[in-house]
Amino acid sequence: YYTSIPGSCNFETQDQEWTTVCGLTQDTTDDFDWNISNSAVIGQKHPHTDHTPGKGQKFLYVNSSAQKEGNRARITTTKFFPPSLGVCRLRFWFWMFPSRQTGVLKVYTVEEHGMEILMWSSSRNEENKW
Repeated sequence: YYTSIPGSCNFETQDQEWTTVCGLTQDTTDDFDWNISNSAVIGQKHPHTDHTPGKGQKFLYVNSSAQKEGNRARITTTKFFPPSLGVCRLRFWFWMFPSRQTGVLKVYTVEEHGMEILMWSSSRNEENKW
């Protein structure tokens, strides 16, 4: 569900409608997909709540336990965001369960000619929180 901020979503949607509601799409050329869930679905290795204030419970996740090194799960925005200097900000919350299968979370921007520019990455979250 969107807030007044463009591109903002808290994933409190029905089942797999999050892609449409949140303006995101699964990359059809990647190796596995992101899914929406809540803490009750994915067992013990999970955050106890999501980051949404109030009664929010849902978040996106990938299960890397069945994947091989180098496999990618990728989502992209369905809308373009105009370039800006000092105006556009990207903010999101993440939680990574530390295990041997945990890979790297990367955020890219794609410039007008299609070149991907790495903006941020993280390979672990040692604090075990959002």
